[in-house]
Amino acid sequence: MFAWNPLLNQSGPTEFVFRVFTAVPEFQALLFLLFLLLYLMILCGNTAIIWVVYTLSSLHTPMYFFLSNLSFVEICYTTVVVPLMLANICGAQKPIPLAGCAAQMFFFLTLGGADCFLLAIMAYDRYVAICHPLRYTLIMTQKLCIQLVAGALALALFLSLQLTALIFTLPFCGRRREINHFLCDVPPVLRLACADIHVHQAVLYVVSILVLTVPFILISVSYSFITLAILRIRSTEGRRRAFSTCSSHLTVVLLQYGCCALVYLRPQSISSVDEDRQFALVYTFITPLLNPMIYTLRNKDIKSALKRAFGSPGAAEAI
Repeated sequence: MFAWNPLLNQSGPTEFVFRVFTAVPEFQALLFLLFLLLYLMILCGNTAIIWVVYTLSSLHTPMYFFLSNLSFVEICYTTVVVPLMLANICGAQKPIPLAGCAAQMFFFLTLGGADCFLLAIMAYDRYVAICHPLRYTLIMTQKLCIQLVAGALALALFLSLQLTALIFTLPFCGRRREINHFLCDVPPVLRLACADIHVHQAVLYVVSILVLTVPFILISVSYSFITLAILRIRSTEGRRRAFSTCSSHLTVVLLQYGCCALVYLRPQSISSVDEDRQFALVYTFITPLLNPMIYTLRNKDIKSALKRAFGSPGAAEAI
């Protein structure tokens, strides 16, 4: 494990500042309202899913257990970034200390990694449900579900700790450096280093492969077996329901993994700072927003549960 103490890095800066999206006051106000609205929608949508799954005993199944944990991670994930981002949009550039930047990067990477691992776990859950329906309850026990979620969080925490610790042992030039981004993400921070970063980039690629490529391969393998199993279903209605259940998850997977791969797995020599910011906006705002929308609009169980919960006071079942 890397030893890390930012205070010992005497050549490093005491603070970073983020480059604002625009200096035009009218556009700043518009962007502030837009991102604030998206953030509130993310909070409300994901909180609604957590509340419904927790409240209604009919949704106490592995699939909804993983979905509620995914929603909780999405809330924390955006909260690590958005409040500070809004503060920088609506006012002058507010510096973030070195330790604060490291903390934001650590939590952002941890929650982002946990998000990717949870999506892979959800694919495995769908594989067991469709390919081994008679053994589903025997395989996907409550104990296993808790272990999978805890393992995903622990692995993400371990990998992000190692990567963050390695990056913040680098020397940075000057006492105040401008990050051409809206958060302390790995690529823009690495660009500010006053030292050779080939080893750090190599470690970033290894971590990215473990967090993105390996889970995506597992998801692809799971859905290959799922597709074969669905095609063997004789009932047209049965095939439609199976595809409907999986398509919601696949939509989130492709958006999340695709944008993250373009940021973290693309060679730095051909990457663009502006493109990285655009992709980061997608997995910071769009994916956490689409998660509750897709699962709510395309999932009959969630839709009916929300209608009962908000439609009549006695509809919700207490645990």
